[in-house]
Amino acid sequence: MLSTLPPNAPHLVATEWSKQLVVNGKPFLMLAGELQNSSLTSAEYMDTVWQKMVDTNVNTLLGCVTWEMIEPVEGEFHFDVLDSIILGARKYSMHLVLLWFGSFKNGISTYTPGWVKTNPKRFPRAKLRKAGGILTTGDVISIFHPEGVKADARAFGRLMEHLKEFDEKHSTVLMVQVENETGILGDSRDASEGANKVFGSHVPSDLVAFLRKDWDSLHPDLKANLIHFQTQTLASGSNTPVLGGTWETIFGKGPHTDELFMAYHYAKYLNTVAAAGKAVYPIPHYTNVWMNYVAEDADNDFPIVAGGGGLPGDYPSGGAVSNVLDVWHEFAPNLDFIAPDVYLNDYGKTCAKYRHRNQPLFIPEQRRDDYGVRRIWVAYGSYAALGTSPFGIDTLEPDTNPFRRHYGLLKSVSAIVLEAQRHPDSSVGFFFDEIAADGSDSSKPIVRQWGGYEITIERCFVFGKPGTGAGMVIHKGNGVFLLIGWGFHVRARALSPTATFTGFLRFEEKAVQDEATGALKTLRVLNGDETRSGIFAMMPNEDPDYGGFPICVTIPARTMIAELEVYHLDESDD
Repeated sequence: MLSTLPPNAPHLVATEWSKQLVVNGKPFLMLAGELQNSSLTSAEYMDTVWQKMVDTNVNTLLGCVTWEMIEPVEGEFHFDVLDSIILGARKYSMHLVLLWFGSFKNGISTYTPGWVKTNPKRFPRAKLRKAGGILTTGDVISIFHPEGVKADARAFGRLMEHLKEFDEKHSTVLMVQVENETGILGDSRDASEGANKVFGSHVPSDLVAFLRKDWDSLHPDLKANLIHFQTQTLASGSNTPVLGGTWETIFGKGPHTDELFMAYHYAKYLNTVAAAGKAVYPIPHYTNVWMNYVAEDADNDFPIVAGGGGLPGDYPSGGAVSNVLDVWHEFAPNLDFIAPDVYLNDYGKTCAKYRHRNQPLFIPEQRRDDYGVRRIWVAYGSYAALGTSPFGIDTLEPDTNPFRRHYGLLKSVSAIVLEAQRHPDSSVGFFFDEIAADGSDSSKPIVRQWGGYEITIERCFVFGKPGTGAGMVIHKGNGVFLLIGWGFHVRARALSPTATFTGFLRFEEKAVQDEATGALKTLRVLNGDETRSGIFAMMPNEDPDYGGFPICVTIPARTMIAELEVYHLDESDD
């Protein structure tokens, strides 16, 4: 049974097409960063970090709470370091998302206490199948034995009980991540004696019934691996799913059956751990995913092994990748959402996949460079993200951290972005990468049809070499569009078949007058060169390239906020 949250505690609220995080009674946009793995284990170290994060315009930090730190001796819990860190965050008005490094961190169990690591009889290890039929012992506890999940859930529940006592009135901690990048590495499934016994038994009827009942709603990536299941249980036309078969008789033999097997049991494991936390302090709980890396989703030419690989076991098998995401949704209901770590996969495709079943989007780990930061606008502007979070944020200085500029702009317009996120198809986020050395451009124009107009967003015109860009456009209705960002321009075309002309009625540079409400004021009325004589509403970079052109007709970016109103003429005879 869930504990009751006070009205001002962090929680998720449904909107027209997603959910938003509400903190202290108001919607909150996380401009987040994840610390290096063990940074949050030291209050002294964090004293060197807080001001840097404020100066980088970060409002939320993700950092670990480790099982070995809070329960070094079984049954004895220590929260003094955590309390000092929470007090430090409050001093700098910083929020936290705590990452529970319990049984699993990056597919292994290195953050478990010594009394877990050294007792394989009570906490048996997973076994990995190697060439020649050799079994090796994994650095990870097996999920097919009851003691691991019982001990983990007890510790996590005690952590959440303490958080409720220490932080409920302050809402410093916004959410908790349950484990980290779960799944088994080095094999597609656990091959220990306990795991083999379960694998050779009948598939649980609830899984078979769910897959059959929800077949039409399953993610295409999952359905692609269920051809054998589809033949066995769906093609016959029977209304009764096949029950009583083993995993291989129902799903076929291969690594993706192994992955499905592990996903079902990992989901149940994490659901049990999350339930212990939700029972005492039900702020949002989620888990993150080490993504699989397949060619069609590649974002660059890094070797496939750098992204974990394309087969279960190269990446953590059983983790909530898109081809088992539905299983996690169904069998880990105590998790409010599943969050993808996006490094080498196509950013926009990944965002779309993790809005599956209308769950909210959060990116807890991503690249921290210029290439990565441009992409956050897609998450916020096109997929209503709760937040994004570059990994290793604490080892960048504010002056060299590209997120400082982007988060600074997002901070100023957070109220506006949050309002747009409440309504489907009211905004779009985009980015423009560097032009390649051969002159090719991988960043294509973005086209949207809103309110009777077709809006095209392109890389901003310059006489020299076009620069990078990023931002979002919000449709405000009645031919009015809010432009946020830099390095792009917008043109419009009326969709009416009888329209003979489309133009700009007004184009105004705006500044934020009140961050709390999102109220804007007009600074300049733009026209002429700033619109290429009425063709483009231009949002230039800070230092546009003139390319040797002798007349300075392109102005540098200033506020990076503008409002455009378009109109059209209908000169038909009717």
